[in-house]
Amino acid sequence: MNTIVGTYECKVDAKGRLLLPSPLKKQMATSLQNGFVLKRSVFQSCLELYPIEEWNLMMEKINKLNRFVKKNNDFIRRFTAGVKVVEIDALGRLLVPKDLVNFASISKDVVFSSAVNIVEIWDKDSYEKSISGEDVDFADLAEEVMGNINNSDNGIS
Repeated sequence: MNTIVGTYECKVDAKGRLLLPSPLKKQMATSLQNGFVLKRSVFQSCLELYPIEEWNLMMEKINKLNRFVKKNNDFIRRFTAGVKVVEIDALGRLLVPKDLVNFASISKDVVFSSAVNIVEIWDKDSYEKSISGEDVDFADLAEEVMGNINNSDNGIS
């Protein structure tokens, strides 16, 4: 798994193309030739850009689900709804299909935000609202999610 770092802004052109910021493009250099999968986010009104290697790892997990369990089948259908295989062109641009532009309410200004091994693509206004902290106390969230993790041998987190 490659960890992607950073938050970058760019503009979308009239055809729905996004120019990948240079630092992000460098981090994803090994994935550029293999392509990407672009999909709707499960929890937010943004898009998720998976390097194909990461997508294949996710599909390995999902393929283990029993499709004769209705809940699993419904999940698979919704998780893969709107999924597109995309490439970065020779100029470093990503073409975002219209249905995904509409889903994420992408208008003019866009934010690429790293999310460990994938990149979230947001309309800038939506991104700013999501990180504003109005609906979530981040300190409480951090304690709840990470507070019980103890990865060191000496018992100190």
